[in-house]
Amino acid sequence: MNSRNNLPSSTPFTPTLTSRLPAVGTTVFTRMSTLAAQANAVNLGQGFPDFACERSLLQAVNDAMQADFNQYPMMSGAPVLRNAIAAKVAALYGHQYDVNAEITVTAGATQALTTAILCCVHPGDEVIVIEPSYDSYVPAITLAGGVPVLVQMEAGADGYTVPWSKVAAAVNGKTRLIVINTPHNPTGSVLRVADMEALADIVRGTDVLILSDEVYEHMVYDGARHESVCRYQELAARAFVVSSFGKTYHVTGWKVGYVAAPAALMAEFRKVHQYNVFTVNTPMQHGIASYMADPKPYLELPAFYQRKRDLFREGLKGSRFELLPADGTYFQCVRYDKISTQTEAQFAEWLTTEIKVAAIPVSAFYQQGKESGIVRFCFAKQDETLALALERLGKV
Repeated sequence: MNSRNNLPSSTPFTPTLTSRLPAVGTTVFTRMSTLAAQANAVNLGQGFPDFACERSLLQAVNDAMQADFNQYPMMSGAPVLRNAIAAKVAALYGHQYDVNAEITVTAGATQALTTAILCCVHPGDEVIVIEPSYDSYVPAITLAGGVPVLVQMEAGADGYTVPWSKVAAAVNGKTRLIVINTPHNPTGSVLRVADMEALADIVRGTDVLILSDEVYEHMVYDGARHESVCRYQELAARAFVVSSFGKTYHVTGWKVGYVAAPAALMAEFRKVHQYNVFTVNTPMQHGIASYMADPKPYLELPAFYQRKRDLFREGLKGSRFELLPADGTYFQCVRYDKISTQTEAQFAEWLTTEIKVAAIPVSAFYQQGKESGIVRFCFAKQDETLALALERLGKV
């Protein structure tokens, strides 16, 4: 009996789904943050600051709200913000993007990355991902029907490096995209001029596109410059370049980022963008644009975070942790083989529950969970937070 007014009284039934992402579970960041909260541990795991943004940025957003910038902006983003982005990129990297056709404001960098993959990767296309890698890349490739081709970085005395010869060997007629990330999460390494030249050699004469994740672009240390794809015309001509205001301005919860790409690529990007998010929080776009009139906050960011990096590294010098180079981002990787033979996940859980400092196992950034005896700490924290963590870690 199926009439609308006389439904059967059997137990309600929920149909099953065939998962689009059968290998995906709860992220390691959620698990470790939950464990940190339960253990009352200092959370140096998930990558977000525990300090406030500049009050003037909040005031700029409030002013935008009060000025009634509260309705939908253009799908591509508020023109005032796209102009500010174009001006910043031109000033820093010497590449002039067309404000109307080549820049789109996104709901954070992860949405930008996923949209870029969905717009250009078709079923059966291969996408080269360099591991360890940020956790959203492979699921997005899977959703697009693409095939992830994994090339592992090499970890030596000088830290992590990309084996470009192996990247070149992975390229074939099915390769659609190469995903790069600099400064690199989780390793804290940065790509140099030689790396960009090697990448250019690989893609030259092919139809391979580049997706360049540059969300930590303003966190490069020791006087080095950020080697944005935007600096290299040959690479920029085939690249989606992604960045994040959340990382730059200490407002990760706002989820506002952007992507820049040549007009032909951006046209396809926007076709997907308009149907998976359409547009982004209006007053925050106007507030950020106003705040960007002063370049000091991002120009001074390397010194701000380098001081925290140096404080954290100095605090670990006398410990049994072995520090790996940390040339960029706000992450510090350490080896712990002088302390424990546990797996990275086990050691991170032990640190969290027993030492009361949460870390992230680097194995979580590999599809097959490669064990290297390395965990990652985040030093984007107040000095008091870092001091407490260092006091505890020094006793390990």
